Amino acid sequence: MIGREELPTKIAVLMGGPGSEREVSLATGRGVSNALRSLGADVVEIDVRSEQFQLPDDIELAFNTIHGTFGEDGQLQKVLEHRGIAYTGDGVNASEIAFDKIRTKQKFQEHGITTPPWEIIQSGQRPTIPLPIVVKAPRQGSTVGVIIVKNESEIDSAINEAAHYGRELLIEKFVSGRELTIGILGDQPLPILEIIPKGGFYDFNNKYPFLNPQAGGGAEHVCPAEIDSQKTKEIQELALRAFRATGLQVYARVDAILSENGQPFILEINTIPGMTEASLLPEAAAAAGIEYAELCARIIALSRLRQGHGRQARAGMDGKK
Repeated sequence: MIGREELPTKIAVLMGGPGSEREVSLATGRGVSNALRSLGADVVEIDVRSEQFQLPDDIELAFNTIHGTFGEDGQLQKVLEHRGIAYTGDGVNASEIAFDKIRTKQKFQEHGITTPPWEIIQSGQRPTIPLPIVVKAPRQGSTVGVIIVKNESEIDSAINEAAHYGRELLIEKFVSGRELTIGILGDQPLPILEIIPKGGFYDFNNKYPFLNPQAGGGAEHVCPAEIDSQKTKEIQELALRAFRATGLQVYARVDAILSENGQPFILEINTIPGMTEASLLPEAAAAAGIEYAELCARIIALSRLRQGHGRQARAGMDGKK
């Protein structure tokens, strides 16, 4: 367990945000705040609604719990760096890449990461990948703007729905199989967690049933997933390679599919994954013997390590000038 002396004296937990995942972020932020207080930290909760949010002068670290747009896509990271405030998670460039599903796919392609076939279209264009496909708005989080299309008659409505979030769309071949997610802490892949949705697709309602109990969402989680040790190691190593391919160093949750013929495919990466009572990363960490409060402390320690490496690299560049 990481000791209290290793935590910053005063921590701002940034939560909410202006994006579509605001309510989930508020729940994540409250959970993280309670965990950090249990470790003895002086915590102030900040409900962020725009980039003009205010922080107390004596804040030593901002713990970012804002999912999706603004919190996960590099925007908040730029604001904090401009203000000279240390923060959790990865930096601007890696955050921008990992949040953008198209740029992530390009990095997977460059590094030989197994991922379903894909293409980019503009709204109004027709996909060339044969059905079934997944239509994705490339710069949204938590399955927002993601539609599975199995019938020709559904293509136009799916494209129109995803195009509400931007004209450029990612089309991905739908792969049938077991839905998996792999948490990464630095260089450590956590136990694989299998998701068995009640409704057949792990959408927003299935992820966060506490936000909309009337929707009847939810999913069964199996962790560690019932996969043999050799295949488990293969999937964990592939997830870690995907994490590194996008330049990430701190923590993330990597989503994957294990196809019916036993081939793992990496789908995407979540750099500010949920930390609510229904969330996957804390569940996988617990299966590895890492309690919730320790998970928060480890995220802080890994974040400080990344920022320390960044300062060393900049100092080295300055010395060569």
